Amino acid sequence: MIPNAASYRLANARIHASLTKGVAAAFDSDGFARVDISVADGKISGITAHDRSKAAADAVDVAGRIVLPCFVDCHTHIDKGHIWPRKPNPDGTFMGALNAAGADRVARWSAEDLARRMDFSLRAAYAHGTSALRTHIDSVAPQEEISWPVFETMREAWRGRIELQGACLLGIEGVRDNKWFDRLAKRVAAARGVLGVVTYMVPDLEKLLDQVFAQAIKHGLDLDFHADETDDVAATSLKKIAEAALWNGFEGKVLVGHCCSLARQPDLEVLDTLDKVAKAGLAVVSLPMCNLYLQDRRADQTTPRWRGVTLLHEMKARGIPVAVASDNTRDPFYAYGDLDMLEVYRMATRILHFDHPVADWPQAVAATPAKVMRLDGFGTLATGGDADFILFKGRSWTELLSRPESDRIVVRAGRAIDRQLPDYAELDGLMVE
Repeated sequence: MIPNAASYRLANARIHASLTKGVAAAFDSDGFARVDISVADGKISGITAHDRSKAAADAVDVAGRIVLPCFVDCHTHIDKGHIWPRKPNPDGTFMGALNAAGADRVARWSAEDLARRMDFSLRAAYAHGTSALRTHIDSVAPQEEISWPVFETMREAWRGRIELQGACLLGIEGVRDNKWFDRLAKRVAAARGVLGVVTYMVPDLEKLLDQVFAQAIKHGLDLDFHADETDDVAATSLKKIAEAALWNGFEGKVLVGHCCSLARQPDLEVLDTLDKVAKAGLAVVSLPMCNLYLQDRRADQTTPRWRGVTLLHEMKARGIPVAVASDNTRDPFYAYGDLDMLEVYRMATRILHFDHPVADWPQAVAATPAKVMRLDGFGTLATGGDADFILFKGRSWTELLSRPESDRIVVRAGRAIDRQLPDYAELDGLMVE
């Protein structure tokens, strides 16, 4: 359906108002407009309202199918990806995942092991239509000396296909070693990465957060936190991060992931936290599939009572940038997944109610994470922009989100890519004890 030519026009395509710029067309109540998309030399040369009476003879009529920009996945862990066959989660709990992943890292995470699994993950993400991805990188000593060079090599190998960002990952207690953390921050800066930690309600949390912000300011780094991935109502590190950003006068980008406990807290606590998050300019990403898997899992095999996601509707109403992302893939934190952001959005729509109305929620997997990651031109369709988009079979939200759309067409620089997914058998050699 996509011509193998430098220039062509797709006629009668449906695009969404929230994911386009500068398009003069009549958008319906679901946010869609029928347009013609012209492509020339890898760029979108024009997006115009579709007029059937003026259809060009050489245009390809896509019959009202949806076209979306390529996805932006702002929170993943491709260094952990696909270790499930050799190190599954023994009980499906968060602690079970933490212990299993930690043991596998110590025993198996060589440069070769990492490179093969990371490349496998990126090939899957690329085939599904992702054009930019941020991965957290376990950076507990001495793993940072192995993983960051692999990341840099992978980023160069994938340049032009997936814009790859890296964020270091360590527990907040690791910041207490000032000299080591300073060296890590320098290493992250040298790799043009993002400074990241996991926050817990430790007694010296405020002091440690000050050290994190100080290093970010010193090295000109953005920040990415894992926070409050628990149902414990006493877990309020999201608020502590917002307070630290304010009193440190931090001007960089701050993304905070998970924030699960917020949904369990009293209303007054929630309102105070959200007001501070908005004032500090933080962005929040929810990981609906992973948190649905881990949170409220009960040892007595009773049914979980809550969804594990944070309060994205309340955040968005306050102007807080919000996103959803893949998180873990076939590792102890989440046994499933394939870095398919359509699956993430489909699940988020059902779990978080991204509908009635859909409004601009599609930005949560494209335009919003692109802004958080400082990626100009990603996550939107616009004249003059790169011709990076996905043509689906679905013609409405209910059609698009009811099937896997495994036959979607991914277009990069104006050309349909080979969407062959990597075979799991490729990793068999890494699973042998």
